[in-house]
Amino acid sequence: MNTTNLKIKPFIYLLFFTSLFLVSCSDDDKTSEIITDTEVELDDLDFEPTDWTTETHSNDAEPNFDEVFDDSQVKRLDFVISENNWNAMLADMTNLYGSFGVNGHGGNGLSDIDEDPIFVPGDVFYNGKQWYKVGLRFKGNSSLQTSWQQGILKLAFKLDFDEFEDDYPQIKNQRFYGFKKLSLKNNYNDQSFLREKVAADVFKNAGLAVSHTAFYTLYVDHGDGPEYFGLYTLVEEVDDTLIDTQFSSDDGNLYKPEDYGASFAEGTFNEEGFDKKTNEDEADWSDIQALFSALHADTRTTDPTAWRAGLDAVLDTDVFLHYLAVNTVIQNWDTYGIMPHNYYLYNNPDNNLLTWIPWDHNEALESGKMQGALNLDFSNLSEDWPLISYLYADEVYKAKYDNYVEETINGPFNPTTMQSTYDSYASLIESSAVAEVPGYTFLNTSNDFQRAISTLKSHATSRANAVSNYLNN
Repeated sequence: MNTTNLKIKPFIYLLFFTSLFLVSCSDDDKTSEIITDTEVELDDLDFEPTDWTTETHSNDAEPNFDEVFDDSQVKRLDFVISENNWNAMLADMTNLYGSFGVNGHGGNGLSDIDEDPIFVPGDVFYNGKQWYKVGLRFKGNSSLQTSWQQGILKLAFKLDFDEFEDDYPQIKNQRFYGFKKLSLKNNYNDQSFLREKVAADVFKNAGLAVSHTAFYTLYVDHGDGPEYFGLYTLVEEVDDTLIDTQFSSDDGNLYKPEDYGASFAEGTFNEEGFDKKTNEDEADWSDIQALFSALHADTRTTDPTAWRAGLDAVLDTDVFLHYLAVNTVIQNWDTYGIMPHNYYLYNNPDNNLLTWIPWDHNEALESGKMQGALNLDFSNLSEDWPLISYLYADEVYKAKYDNYVEETINGPFNPTTMQSTYDSYASLIESSAVAEVPGYTFLNTSNDFQRAISTLKSHATSRANAVSNYLNN
């Protein structure tokens, strides 16, 4: 495959292809077959993986973070997906979310869909090497739906390097420099392209467990040469290498809370709200149930010392308060406290405590949508978020939170440091960002990028002022 020649199709081609793809069944039986056929094509079963080496492809290699998550450059990935499988991916998206470029099923906005898009086998090229029959699918929730419905084909991807090993034994335990799974996020609704990366950097520099991130350009060949899909942020998967490398082992229970019950409101526990990502075969949520019990114990009001002891025995409250301080200083409305998702809980084998891991930061570093991000004193917090309201109301926990707020603004989110960070990253990615083309971008004009960088820099200054006001009142 020639990955050096860039072939970008004009937007009119995208619209033309989409109109053909979405034509109704009554108009064209052949096109109707394409729309409804989401069957994955498995071909070339007898290929030989000639680029395979232990360092680059084997699960015997340790994760190479320096290679995959390099902050100093924008790297390039190429996907090659057969035309039939690409059409199957688009057909599946149509079945899930309605016609491309149309606002929901019947124009009624976002749909409540629990099903993930389908995986297809595709080849991944990086730095002159090929990874074979990698599982590729679109990923996301509301961001995926909205991008699709807005007619923007710059969609996020999930990569699983041995997803199809049963069909292709040649790729058994295939890895990408030690990584089995990766997320390639499309920087949805972020004209700076920096929020996902910078927010993760701040959490990491604060000493909290968080995914590594890096910038990549993506080109996709789905039958007619490589097309530039834009500038993406590659994100380490929590249930792959993070819990194995940032904790003593990956043997503990890992949960990805979502929706009902994930607020920890009293009486809302349910297994469906705490999706297990490890130890899935063990029907045991006793650690989560113990957290509910400790959090809502009567001793919270009658004997705070005993209540704290009970809570500290099941939840790493220090990590949670540290996370809470960082998250509230930098601001992120799309997570716990406003939305019941975008975090993980890991039962750390070192201390048997549930440990908070932040996730998904493309809506961070801004005052926020909906009712806005939480105030530093949580004066705009509703009563449905007891992990915040109960701990903040306790004088011992509040003192720890306040200390972490001050530590954050003086350290990892110091405004002087942030101005330099924004300038450095903006210089690194600008050419890749403004090179995006209509139909594959969230920019309206190239000037949007620099305006978004200026907004981030102003935000950092405003947060320093907000912290000062909070701590001095």
